[in-house]
Amino acid sequence: MVVAVLLAGGQGVRMAADGKGADKPLRRLAGRTLLEHAIARIGPQVSAMVINANGDPARYAAFGLDVVADDVPGHPGPLAGILAGLRWAAAHGETDVVSIAADTPFLPLDLVARLQMARTAAAVPFACAGSGGWTHPVIGLWPTAYADRLESDLRAGTRKIDAWTAQFGVATADYPTEPFDPFFNVNRPEDLAQAEQIAAG
Repeated sequence: MVVAVLLAGGQGVRMAADGKGADKPLRRLAGRTLLEHAIARIGPQVSAMVINANGDPARYAAFGLDVVADDVPGHPGPLAGILAGLRWAAAHGETDVVSIAADTPFLPLDLVARLQMARTAAAVPFACAGSGGWTHPVIGLWPTAYADRLESDLRAGTRKIDAWTAQFGVATADYPTEPFDPFFNVNRPEDLAQAEQIAAG
């Protein structure tokens, strides 16, 4: 089975009006937090979920999920959160991780299955989501067997997800963007307002 790592480790500077950062996943949309929306969408597709977040994990205690911090210091970006998820999954006997951004409230309900099919069809180790001619490297399928290589490359300075996965081969599971992009993510207050319109529709 597959473990979902909900990436909530970003600093959220664009969301915070004061420029000091904000816990984007805890902002509310249609009466629930963005993280609750993401959990509701990905939860039925996986065997377990874990939150990647830095700082005090107590702020996510209400969700009843393990919280894992980045294993690599210095806020190196989402690859570090993915690595933390891979380590957690491997320790719990799982072989695959699906990574999702915790600020994407409209994820497809067949995401994991489509990523698995894309990866198998292309005979490559990784898969990521795509929509509207764009790929979304943060939303992807990762074998835990690559954790050691990922950690080594992260510590050597690697930061871009798509550049790293391209070394080994990555497939894309494409989705339409109508009536809305299922990978719409909330980065700024105006994005949250747009998400409210999507949710209302």
